Amino acid sequence: MNEKYMKLAIKEAQKAYDEEEVPIGAVIVKDDKVIAKAHNRREMKKQSCAHAEILAIEKACKKLEAWRLENCDMYVTLEPCAMCAGAILNAKMRNVYIGAMEPRSGAVGSKINLFSDYRYNHEVNYETGILEEECKNLMRNFFRAKRK
Repeated sequence: MNEKYMKLAIKEAQKAYDEEEVPIGAVIVKDDKVIAKAHNRREMKKQSCAHAEILAIEKACKKLEAWRLENCDMYVTLEPCAMCAGAILNAKMRNVYIGAMEPRSGAVGSKINLFSDYRYNHEVNYETGILEEECKNLMRNFFRAKRK
């Protein structure tokens, strides 16, 4: 099941890649149905907060007409940054499934782990390494092409 939804997140990341955005995709699922999909759009929107996770959360909240996403799960191709991890916590998501870790700025275990910080009033379950190589390869190929 996790691979099925991560493949959709990878498709979103590929859209970002094709738009010359950093290739990160996110999918939100509730009751085994996709309720939101998004990919990075920072360059296109000229907004620093237009990360895939934030855009997917906005779409899910609009669809559900609620700010709480308690019974929702997110599939994201790259470990969320502190901003996105905070948004996931604030939305009170149930689970987050991560493709590849981000050693430079990841906030779910790489640099810090906001999801395991007991001081928050909500805990997000998470799993890493889902289709990890596919997710890593998208990032590698993108940055290799940028350097050329």
